[in-house]
Amino acid sequence: MATNELGTKGPDTASESPRRSAGWALLATSLGFGVVQLDVSVVNVAIKPIGADLGGGVSGLQWVVGAYTLAFAALILSAGALGDRIGAKRMFIGGFALFTLASAACGLAPSLAVLIAARAVQGVGAAMLVPCSLSLLSHAYRDPRARARAVGLWAAGASVALAGGPLLGGILTATLGWRSIFFINAPIGLAGILLTVRFATETTRSADRGVDVPGQLTAIVALAALAGAMIEAGHYGFAAPLVLAGFGVAAVALAGFVIIEGRRRRPMLPLNLFRIRTFSVSSAIGVVINVAFYGLIFVLSLYFQDTRHYSALLTGLAFAPATVAVAAANLTAGRLARLAGPRATLAGAALLLAAGLGGMLVIGPGTGYPAIVVQFMAVGFGLGVIVPVVTAALLGSVDPSRSGVASGTLNTARQTGSVVGVGLFGSLAAGHLVSGLRLALVISAGLALLVAGLAAGLRPEASPGA
Repeated sequence: MATNELGTKGPDTASESPRRSAGWALLATSLGFGVVQLDVSVVNVAIKPIGADLGGGVSGLQWVVGAYTLAFAALILSAGALGDRIGAKRMFIGGFALFTLASAACGLAPSLAVLIAARAVQGVGAAMLVPCSLSLLSHAYRDPRARARAVGLWAAGASVALAGGPLLGGILTATLGWRSIFFINAPIGLAGILLTVRFATETTRSADRGVDVPGQLTAIVALAALAGAMIEAGHYGFAAPLVLAGFGVAAVALAGFVIIEGRRRRPMLPLNLFRIRTFSVSSAIGVVINVAFYGLIFVLSLYFQDTRHYSALLTGLAFAPATVAVAAANLTAGRLARLAGPRATLAGAALLLAAGLGGMLVIGPGTGYPAIVVQFMAVGFGLGVIVPVVTAALLGSVDPSRSGVASGTLNTARQTGSVVGVGLFGSLAAGHLVSGLRLALVISAGLALLVAGLAAGLRPEASPGA
């Protein structure tokens, strides 16, 4: 007799089939999460070729990046609830199909406006994929230890895809053109759909789960107004009436969201979760760290191509050391957290991140790449440790039955941070790129120090793999 991955006992030969199906389901869900994370960062090194081909200034290119993350952040919680209601498998397949078709539309886009719209639809597909991929994975692996290993592989693959996006984007743009960074999603999407249809099993439907329409609408308005104000501030200035109005609308919509969620019997985002200190601290760190890092990726891509006149390929290669550092840190974060504790590990990684960002302030119009490569690797390693430690802390702070909404909240927080970071740092760089980049580095270093301070709010026992 043998125990299979589903935690049941049966003959050795019979156990191979469930184990194999679970393995293929893991691959399918990893493809879904990985392609979503890849498209968060892969576009950055192609922004100059996109601008040269389709036109548009810095603000237009910010929308190419921001439209995706905005839709992703705004809809992920509702998509998770809808997946619970109609079945995660059905929702996941639909999300993969939508994401793949939207990717094709991006690759065929005849204008910047069409590209931005297609990127927003991609974000809708991404929001459908991420929560449902985790639900399908949990359903395939019933044994807790097997599930923990599977989730670790699922998360690690997505992290590598996210960190490796600039390098892959540079290679594809240099060899096949910028449109290829979107067409590459077609075979991934097809493989993911076929594997899901063949090997994934449908989850139990929850008839009492539904979309919180008022909460969802106010969330969309809040994020869209905030992103618009941040991005257009680079063109009109932060004191412009239109920009101030955007910030005002965002504030009113956010207040409305909080009021609505506090009064609903089944809210999209249960506000009582934020009474848990570790949960609220982890969510805050998720926002802050993405503002600091992903806003910088956008501005550094502009710097390498516009100021240093790197090709798309060289720009992608310039990000490679940080990519390697992120991957190495992901592999060691759990061990570090178990040895030193999550609070000390997180604080140390945040201080390393701040030191690396501060060291990059030597950057200037004629600065050679060797002068910043070590600091860039320190930034990547710091980020690579922070993300899995924070994720484990947040998921460990809530009951397992609420892990879906907890994971969705963290993803929402992180993608909101990405929207703000690209909007804010892109606007700072719109006038003078080098001085804007330096200011962005100072802000990011300050945010990293804030993360080090927030680390004290984590539970000592919350660590990856615990």
